[in-house]
Amino acid sequence: MMRSESSLYLASAQRQAPSALVDPVTTEVVRHSLNSAANHIKRTLVRTAFSPVIYEVLDFASAIYDVHLRLLAQAPSLPLFMGTMNFCVEAAVECAGGVEALEPGDILLHTDPYGTGSHPQDAAVILPVFLNNRTLIGYTAIKGHWLDIGGKEPYSTDTVDVFQEGTIYPGLKFFKRGERDEELFRMILANTRVPKMVAGDINAQVAGVLAGQRELLRVVERYGLEKFEESVEAMFDHGEAVVREYFEKIPDGRYVGQGEMDNNGVDENRVPFEVSVEVKGSTVRVDYSKAPDSQPGPINCPLPSTVSASRVAISMLAGGGEAPCEGHFRPIEVVTRPGSMFHPFSPSPCFLYGWPALQAIEVIYNAVSKAMPKAVPACSGGDLAALVWWGVREDSGEPWADGSPHPVGAGGHASGDGATMMHAAEAATRFSATEIWEAKNPWILEKVELAPDSCGAGRYRSGLGVDLSFHMLEDSYVTSAIERSHNAPWGLVGGRSGRPNSARLRFADGSYGDRFAKATRLKVPKGATLELFTAGGGGYGPPADREPAAIRRDLAEGYITEAYARQHYPHAFDDGDGST
Repeated sequence: MMRSESSLYLASAQRQAPSALVDPVTTEVVRHSLNSAANHIKRTLVRTAFSPVIYEVLDFASAIYDVHLRLLAQAPSLPLFMGTMNFCVEAAVECAGGVEALEPGDILLHTDPYGTGSHPQDAAVILPVFLNNRTLIGYTAIKGHWLDIGGKEPYSTDTVDVFQEGTIYPGLKFFKRGERDEELFRMILANTRVPKMVAGDINAQVAGVLAGQRELLRVVERYGLEKFEESVEAMFDHGEAVVREYFEKIPDGRYVGQGEMDNNGVDENRVPFEVSVEVKGSTVRVDYSKAPDSQPGPINCPLPSTVSASRVAISMLAGGGEAPCEGHFRPIEVVTRPGSMFHPFSPSPCFLYGWPALQAIEVIYNAVSKAMPKAVPACSGGDLAALVWWGVREDSGEPWADGSPHPVGAGGHASGDGATMMHAAEAATRFSATEIWEAKNPWILEKVELAPDSCGAGRYRSGLGVDLSFHMLEDSYVTSAIERSHNAPWGLVGGRSGRPNSARLRFADGSYGDRFAKATRLKVPKGATLELFTAGGGGYGPPADREPAAIRRDLAEGYITEAYARQHYPHAFDDGDGST
């Protein structure tokens, strides 16, 4: 829980010793039942949402918390939200008047970035769960991205305060004792450019948390509240032990990683920062205290997402591949400096909160590599390479909007080559199928392909970046939120860097605009094509150590060209006739 008097943040200290008679089989059944309940929330949301960003991209998180705001289960969706949802619930309940003000049938809506950790478009819907309509036992929650919430643009890279970023709904009761507040609903729809989509998505979120309530109550009623709570404590203790066992293998010490943002969105100055990782026994402290001051542009990362980035980075390394619960977070301490980029205060702009969070994950891994280079991958493409589109359809006059992250190359690692995938912070998300994109939006996908030679060379190469070309059939606008356009992803142990991220416009006459990264409300006229080039990752180990057979496979698959191979892997070619 957050402690306002300190810059040190820990997982919830609320705990009780499980009974010595807790049956491990029952504990496992409860754990899997909770994960299943969280997946019920997810499936209900996906099946009923109106926006592709929800039902295709999976830009949301669905989670269940106990009455102490400890994570019981979260369905696979958006990992970066993993460590923020307890903050969402806590802030929403506080704004609504505290626990005492909650009643059965209430559902809260919260979009304040400094409570959710996200831009206002990531709207949190929270349902307090009561056993027998009397005893509060927990919360079901969804944080999902609405395509527009009344900011100066549907998506922005150049905001200067939170009031430009979207409408703030601070822990309001969207449902009161089971009845929807129609006046609030009208207010929500009046503050969006795409009311049909937002209406459908918020109703889907309500359906999702109600499904989660039903499934949570089913688990509790099956075992009784006392046995359920004992099993939960045992479940938390197991998660904690898994993470602590991992960090006991890392030598005690303080390890520092360096990162840099391309710019803050409103000026062109680069923004360097560092994150240190201190290991002491089985506890790991992630320290952001040397971060720069909060920025005038929207790359500030509110505390909940700073905590979440730390939890994602550590859990991905040390979580044993298990679905996370509160226990996995207990060994993690997060230190911040209030007033800094990683602990800003309102009304500092924070629309691009996720971009420094992604960089922080890479920097944490860079720091850990100083102690155990085999424990972490080289740098990935380090970005979402996000595009958010909008406009008005020519035939109907209807407003439309869509958006998506895009895959990058993952870094090579001690066990093999990197893959092409969404960034680890978005690991369970995806971009829409071409058929859905083209059916719903006024464009044709000219190209969606792996980019030869975009990978970082090494004993184990990185994953490749991706080239995408969106040919516009109608006038439209796009906001491009691209990071790591200046800094190529780093390699480890002698591995080479991959290509950075970028984008450009090709106009109908065949001419090109300048390459760009962050851009807000960029007009893409009918007949023009937006070309997106996502980054490869960094390689792992010296390229001279790569097996010639692996190089030949890469050539045969078209992952690299012969010129690239001759530059980075000359040992794969015969000295005589130059054949492979």
